Amino acid sequence: MRDYEKIHATIMRGGTSKGVYILENELPSDPIIRDKVILSIYGSPDSRQIDGLGGASPLTSKFAMVRISNRGDADVEYTFGQVSVDQEHIDYSVNCGNILSGIGPFAIDHGLVQVNEPLTLVRIYNVNTNKVIVAEVPVKNGKARIDGDFQINGVPGTGAKIMLNFLDAAGARTGKLLPTGNPKDEIRLENGKVIDVSIVDAANLCVFVKAKDIGLNGSELPQEFRNEHKVLLEEIRSSVAVKLGFADSKEQASNKSPASPKIIYIGEKQSYTSLEEIQVKKEQIDFVSRAISMEKMHQAYPVTGGICTAVASLIKGSVVQEVCNIDVRVEQKTFNKTIRFGHPSGIIEFDVEIGYEGSNLHLNYAAVARTSRTLMEGHVYIPSDVYWGTEIAK
Repeated sequence: MRDYEKIHATIMRGGTSKGVYILENELPSDPIIRDKVILSIYGSPDSRQIDGLGGASPLTSKFAMVRISNRGDADVEYTFGQVSVDQEHIDYSVNCGNILSGIGPFAIDHGLVQVNEPLTLVRIYNVNTNKVIVAEVPVKNGKARIDGDFQINGVPGTGAKIMLNFLDAAGARTGKLLPTGNPKDEIRLENGKVIDVSIVDAANLCVFVKAKDIGLNGSELPQEFRNEHKVLLEEIRSSVAVKLGFADSKEQASNKSPASPKIIYIGEKQSYTSLEEIQVKKEQIDFVSRAISMEKMHQAYPVTGGICTAVASLIKGSVVQEVCNIDVRVEQKTFNKTIRFGHPSGIIEFDVEIGYEGSNLHLNYAAVARTSRTLMEGHVYIPSDVYWGTEIAK
């Protein structure tokens, strides 16, 4: 009979994603053994994740490790892991804004921060990107509020509004808002075709391409995302990863860095019907956008990818700005706008401020509202040989 170890864990919905949140001291300190434990928690690798807590989708195979911070500018520290469904791999190269929205409530409910009512500010240091985000969390009776009238597309019902303020979000992966120094670059495909892309690093490193340049219109739903689209976008994404020095080859980029950079395609604003049968009208949005996560279309929209998308729309000469045609006047020096764009589940909104100083570009401010709630708290059981690393020793 196989022995097991118990780990205290919390399953939470954060924004339009779902994940397991665990205090760092519950896990083995050895990173190799720890990854084996996390993979066991999710039941990976297995396309159904039937022997774990994963939901057989990138949106439900997300992990958050949390600890109290010793930094002067943060209350807690959060490491995000994108757990592969069908491979023995965890990608720590990016942050996830949806899972991030659950960190503030988790910290409050687990006594990691001082609670103030009716609103508690939780300063969160994201280890993946070396950035601080301030979460404004509604509180009642010492606990994070769940009930509220704020609704986000992609999640049924309403909840308490959690504001996420991304401080100094530029250069999350590369240290630069524009990693190549250009608002637009060219990528040459194996078939000889040249594609215009914009590579932007704000909260998350993203590659943007125009929908029309890849034979799409931007309003497609996940079931319309064909294999030929996946292959083409992965070629573009992996080519950029090589260009930035993340991998030696496109094949290596696909295997070792599947979540970063993220690739997103943009289309002109148009009316369409969302996955939840919501009628999105073109008058309500600035453009349409589709984000690809682990070679699958995101059913809603990743928050950090959304921050980057909104920022890119205000960068003069980027493919996003060219599609949405927002009038960016550099001579104004400071340009702020509420950006709204359509995704497969509806509309998402960001507040962004860009500053221009001659040819220098600065991201001054980026914020988004989310909801979150705890779904379950208890123990997850891990085989002892996995937890103690004896399986690896064999």
